[in-house]
Amino acid sequence: MFAKRYENRLNLQKKSGLYRDPPEFDGREDRFLLLGGKKVLNFASNDYLGLSTTEIAGTQVAENFRKFGSSSSSSRLVSGHYSVINRAEEAYASYFGYEAAVFFPSGYQANLGILSTLFEKGDTIVFDKHIHASSVKGMTLSGAAFYGYNHNSMDHLAKRLESCGHPQVAVLTESLFSMDGDLLNVAGLGRLKEKYGFIAVVDEAHSFGALGPRGKGIAREVADVALGTFGKAFALFGAFVLLPRLFKDYLFNFCSPFIYTTTLPEAHAASALDLLDIVEKSEDRRSHLADMSRLMRRRLREEGFKVSGDAHILALEIGDENKAVRVSRKLLENGIYALPARYPTVPLKQAIIRIGMTALHREEDIRLFVDTVRRICDELESRT
Repeated sequence: MFAKRYENRLNLQKKSGLYRDPPEFDGREDRFLLLGGKKVLNFASNDYLGLSTTEIAGTQVAENFRKFGSSSSSSRLVSGHYSVINRAEEAYASYFGYEAAVFFPSGYQANLGILSTLFEKGDTIVFDKHIHASSVKGMTLSGAAFYGYNHNSMDHLAKRLESCGHPQVAVLTESLFSMDGDLLNVAGLGRLKEKYGFIAVVDEAHSFGALGPRGKGIAREVADVALGTFGKAFALFGAFVLLPRLFKDYLFNFCSPFIYTTTLPEAHAASALDLLDIVEKSEDRRSHLADMSRLMRRRLREEGFKVSGDAHILALEIGDENKAVRVSRKLLENGIYALPARYPTVPLKQAIIRIGMTALHREEDIRLFVDTVRRICDELESRT
């Protein structure tokens, strides 16, 4: 009975162009993925500064794991509360301008933990409708009432806030949206925060390290709580939450996803410290990333494509889910990998090719991508 239900749903996914079956890569090298003995140009990576394959990052991380070992072997509240983890959290809090920080094994777990713990029945969360799936799950588990506002619309957010009618309100949004690629209206959110006095929780996973002075993101002036991930610009794994010290103490005592899990190893914290220093000094990489992102956006628009994105995440509009899959497959056949983002990651019938730019990309890579996707789309159009 269960197997039949699963089979039916998978068949429906295939018919609707929503089936997920990622290619199996053999490894990676610089800006390329290795597939069947061939190099494939990678436009699906979140390694925005291009640090994950560098020798300096790899050497320091390897040395930390040799020195500290591979596992903490305990939850944080049992015997995993190591001094190096505390030092790393303090360093991240200081660097980004917050009172405290907490490390989590993943961004998904971090969003799940903070939202399900900090908010409860009787509270209200007003959220941007394009927030990450982990944030949706976290606020659902919280028990709080929640209401969505139209993506990045400060006018609609103001209407939601006006209708809330009580003080226990939080606003949940992102600073750089992971699929749309657009930036939060920080000034607009700030004006509303001053008027309504809500708590702001901002997911800065895609901006920390890559945007703002020294990679500090863009939302500090409005965010009471901010989430970052090590698995993107910081070239590691896991996540960090920046927050008031009182909130950290509260998480230590009441956050189930934090309390009942093995903590990240000491080697991770030591590596996080090393990588923070590297990220701080990577202004040249941030500058090159911005230049390449602007060039890709301009070249695609010159070719007549509809493309959105204010920074290093670009969304190439396709629409039909099956077409998005075909375009992605054709790109891969031509030595380029780019993700076909489909429902429920993006709204139904609004499929995109998500282009992740990195500091490793070059002008010739952009030229190859634009020329190839133009030819593929022309060929598909001629067959319809």
